[in-house]
Amino acid sequence: MEIMTDHGFRKTIKIFRAIFFISLIAMAGMVIVLAGILTYAKILGPPPLAVPQSTLYFSDDGKLIGESNNGQKRYWAKLEEISPDLIHATIAIEDRNFYNHHGFDYKRIAGAVIADIRALAKVQGASTITQQYARNLFLEHDKTWTRKIHEAFYTIRLEMNYTKNDILEGYLNTIYYGNGAYGAEAASQFYFGKKAADLSLAEASMLAGIPKGPGLYSPLSSLKNAKQRQAIILTSMEKNGYITKTEAAAAAKQKLVFTGVHKTQKVKVAPYFQDAVQNALKNQLHLDERMIALGGLKVYTTLSLKQQKAAEKQIKQNVARSSDIQVALVAMNPKNGYIQAMVGGRDYAQSPFNRAVQAVRQPGSTIKPLLYYAALEHGFTPSSTMRSEDTTFHFDDGRADYTPHNFNNQYAHGEITLAQALAVSDNIFAVKTHLFLGEEVLKETAKKFGLSTKMAQVPSLALGSSGVRVIEMANAYSLFANGGKRVEPTLITKVEDYHGKVIFEKKSQTEKILDPARAYVMTQMLTGIFDPKLNGYAKVTGSTIAAELTRPYAGKSGSTETDSWMIGYSPQLVTAVWAGYDVGKPINLSTEKSYAKKIWAHFMEEALQGKAVKAFKPPKDGVVGVYVDPANGKLATDDCPVRRLTYFVAGTEPSEYCTEHLKNGGGKPDNRETVPKKPWYKRLWPWG
Repeated sequence: MEIMTDHGFRKTIKIFRAIFFISLIAMAGMVIVLAGILTYAKILGPPPLAVPQSTLYFSDDGKLIGESNNGQKRYWAKLEEISPDLIHATIAIEDRNFYNHHGFDYKRIAGAVIADIRALAKVQGASTITQQYARNLFLEHDKTWTRKIHEAFYTIRLEMNYTKNDILEGYLNTIYYGNGAYGAEAASQFYFGKKAADLSLAEASMLAGIPKGPGLYSPLSSLKNAKQRQAIILTSMEKNGYITKTEAAAAAKQKLVFTGVHKTQKVKVAPYFQDAVQNALKNQLHLDERMIALGGLKVYTTLSLKQQKAAEKQIKQNVARSSDIQVALVAMNPKNGYIQAMVGGRDYAQSPFNRAVQAVRQPGSTIKPLLYYAALEHGFTPSSTMRSEDTTFHFDDGRADYTPHNFNNQYAHGEITLAQALAVSDNIFAVKTHLFLGEEVLKETAKKFGLSTKMAQVPSLALGSSGVRVIEMANAYSLFANGGKRVEPTLITKVEDYHGKVIFEKKSQTEKILDPARAYVMTQMLTGIFDPKLNGYAKVTGSTIAAELTRPYAGKSGSTETDSWMIGYSPQLVTAVWAGYDVGKPINLSTEKSYAKKIWAHFMEEALQGKAVKAFKPPKDGVVGVYVDPANGKLATDDCPVRRLTYFVAGTEPSEYCTEHLKNGGGKPDNRETVPKKPWYKRLWPWG
């Protein structure tokens, strides 16, 4: 035996001493590095837990109408909203020491290493729930060392800044269960058609086995594999004390029924409306597109499913399939501006262009109520008269002559009242009024009514020559219907983030824009388009649909060569309907010209079915109702063959009685001073 020399012994001691000091330095370095990592993780603070989730859209009664998911179903459920059996099954099979470690299960890691060495292959995983959650939140599922280092760092940050229940809740909401279902809630609804809170032990143990390999252990892919995996999970739950042996055996034998359908897989309710809602989220609430699409928002809208269904039905039934004409409809609650129904075209799949909010089209005579409201502000009354006759307007500023025409060139060739002119849509009366007020007045009035499109100060503006949007016209008429209160088209009542925090809620407003008395007088005049008492040289414009109406309505139709309109309202609902061709092609067929009116009438009747029949209620002060002869606007006598109750702003009601029908030469019923025999407008307009 060779004996170590003294020199050799000292040399060996030096080597061991060097190794010892190097080890100490290395260990100190590791401690310093670890301390640095922990300090850096603490400085960074808690990582955000937001993950891509479906944004959900709800109707006015809380029913789900759609979602933005990019093919993925993600719904966040709080831990208390998930079945305890699914929670226990997940912990038992994925990470039984979850509540006892700080993100890394070192015993499990060591066991996995030994198992892999023995098998000379990767046969056992050691990732904890926290590690898997970190991977789901922040990382791609590749297998590089860089990814593993990042995963470990995120795991540390999660454990340092969140409770175990926070981490478990996040994991259960982000794990992939196959078939596009991310998280326990989406998976529960897809596989079993129920909420995660309602899962049975058998269902929960089956569901918990899928994430290991959705293509292998999904019961829809292989029921045999799924049952084998379920048995392993039930055994693990029993060993960990979550269930008894009897409960495990019963769950394993239970026959399960699988739905395999996402509840909102083919939701296509009101697609034009949903597009408008998403646009409002972006442009009005200033949310970015990623938040809208993947932020897990809950968006509560104003849509009435009943009214939306009625709108789509009436358009389909009243427009010929062979016609290429397009239609837009907006129905609004006049009290608050809530959009109850919206149709932006006949086929969303063929054309997602939303004609209800994007198209700018000439409104024709539907602009006249705004003009005549301005006239009421300037002293006109329903009994103001002008001549209806073929008229050419000459201008001193070098502009060309202007010769408007009535429909079919029909004229009274005499005086008609403002109320009658509105009912039969006399164009001459409208242009005369417009020029008398000044061409800037209608432009400013349109702004007051909420129209945002550019208005040209020209004589033809009185006949709707400047384009408008359907949604804004519906909003404008809402001011008449609600007594003059400011409203704005509203699509969204409330938005919650994925935690349930309210980030937007619509507030009511009560600002007065119109004088209530004048607004009511206009409403009463607009009922005249359905009243044959106002027939003069032509039928009232609503005569073709009046017989189909069963409750009080006010409204106005309008037409140009390329556009057909009907806008009207009851006290509960305002609806604007437009029909026309996208390319501005003339509407020549009489059937196509009638589409807007028919759709409006049938929709209003169906939408309001079951609601109380309400009359338009006058304001407490400011209006007076008197019976007049509609042919001349004067106070009616008992001898007048036609008498119509007409409302006036108090103090502007007529004082002269009709004498055209008095029998036996009778005199006037009272001695009030009569208006001058020469009409007032003749003193102002040589062509009046």
